[in-house]
Amino acid sequence: MAALKNEVKGFIVQALACFDTPSQVVEQVKQEFGIEISRQLCESHDPTKRAGVNLAVKWVTLFHDTRKRFREETAEIPIANRAYRLRALGRMAVKAENSKNMALTAQLLEQAAKEVGDVYVNRQTKNENPHDNLPPTRVQVDVVDARKPDADA
Repeated sequence: MAALKNEVKGFIVQALACFDTPSQVVEQVKQEFGIEISRQLCESHDPTKRAGVNLAVKWVTLFHDTRKRFREETAEIPIANRAYRLRALGRMAVKAENSKNMALTAQLLEQAAKEVGDVYVNRQTKNENPHDNLPPTRVQVDVVDARKPDADA
């Protein structure tokens, strides 16, 4: 296989920096440039993988700069924000409840609880267990004769 042009290498490095899988990048390179490359060749352009350990410094720098920019831009996408997702789930839950779809409402409430931080758990502490607050149903009384210090003697 002939050496890849810098334009193709840059494309591969940037796609991998944006968390695309090597298989996805291979397909994108085929569509964009009309070149067929292997997944192994593609993975050798990812400095976070063992195959990319010998990647040139300029490509490593491009990779890390692209990944940093990608992460920063991702934070600006509304659906990537937890508050946005919770508001959307809240609106959906209200609509589902108003249309008497209790199963969907329960699913949406569960999703919202998980979104908040795994609040949706099926665990009870001892104080929350309703059976701890019930009076005993059976009482055992042992009668001890206090007058005799040693009953067997």
